[in-house]
Amino acid sequence: MADIDEKTAKNVPGKFYVDSSCIDCDLCRETAPENFGRDEDEGLSYVKKQPSNDEEVAACEEAMEGCPVEAIGDDGE
Repeated sequence: MADIDEKTAKNVPGKFYVDSSCIDCDLCRETAPENFGRDEDEGLSYVKKQPSNDEEVAACEEAMEGCPVEAIGDDGE
């Protein structure tokens, strides 16, 4: 389960976030490319844009459920 205290710095404020346990597998960026980006310096994914419609919310939830290390969190905002 993602740890909000380990949230990476590049995440934009909002409901979804990526924590430091990310292994840079690319699943989230493939599943929700509008919402997840890659921090080239750290080799981690981050939330670059919070979802703005139901389709993006569903894609972010799918990415969160599919994350192999559970690095994507939903803080309920």
